[in-house]
Amino acid sequence: MVIANSAPILTILENGDLLNRIEFERRYTASNIKKAELIEGIVYVASPLRFTPHAEPHGRIIGWLIAYQAMASVLKVGIEPTVRLDADNEPQPDAVLFRLGGNAQVDEDGYITGAPELIVEIAASTVSYDLHAKKRAYERNGVKEYIVWRTLDQAIDWFILENGKYVELIPGTKGIIHSHEFYGLRLNVAAILNGDMSAVLKTLQ
Repeated sequence: MVIANSAPILTILENGDLLNRIEFERRYTASNIKKAELIEGIVYVASPLRFTPHAEPHGRIIGWLIAYQAMASVLKVGIEPTVRLDADNEPQPDAVLFRLGGNAQVDEDGYITGAPELIVEIAASTVSYDLHAKKRAYERNGVKEYIVWRTLDQAIDWFILENGKYVELIPGTKGIIHSHEFYGLRLNVAAILNGDMSAVLKTLQ
């Protein structure tokens, strides 16, 4: 008697799946999806990214953080790393800045485990999950500073953690926001929104 081999089980990962982090990682690894996140137990699969509303501002933020890192060798900057926050949250932030020996560590698998001191997300507008479910997850897990660049609104929100809750930082009279966590990390908001990276770096230095 000949027994036919059973067809392999297709592993899929779709928007809205309800998973824990272990199962999310298993399915993600077995799929050919380039970017997916687990936020509060819900799967979000990324759409293709446009240049002007996402890739270009993303590049400006990375340039700003790399310039700051060059002045402080104990810091790490990452682009879209997998961050193992807790059992229900495994985001891939657009940018992270964290201290060696701080809350976040690079584990033996090469992923970040724990909460980076600073996370940056590029979002379309206030309706984005970056300012809702993801913000709550970062707040609860102790991400000390959280920046959201709302590209369609031409606005940047910078939150700091105070007594377990996010409080928004307001730019000073010159339109500059100063980090509370990283000494000397300053952002010229108008300059970066307008693409004037020379002014952004001048403010930083």
